[in-house]
Amino acid sequence: MLRITEVRVSLRDDAKLKAFASITLEDCFVIRGLKVIEGTNNRMFVAMPSRKRPDGKHQDLAHPIKKEMRQVIEDAVIGEYRRERDRGVRPVVLHETESEVYSD
Repeated sequence: MLRITEVRVSLRDDAKLKAFASITLEDCFVIRGLKVIEGTNNRMFVAMPSRKRPDGKHQDLAHPIKKEMRQVIEDAVIGEYRRERDRGVRPVVLHETESEVYSD
């Protein structure tokens, strides 16, 4: 399994979108555009980078194939999100137009 060697998180002040994140795999491959989302029942999850298709649906640009790797990514990203939040880092406020661009 690939090792996550770096996680970067940028907090957001939004009802659902809590942070953007990037991960580095094996010190040689970066994936940007991950999103930390607060879903139903305050459950946190990581949405993979995606693009909006012409039919309005979202399609992942990159995603793990195995559920174990997805769990490793979620644990690392949500863990770093919580550390940043607990350190008291001020979240960036999204403007209304930016919020619409990044909503799922």
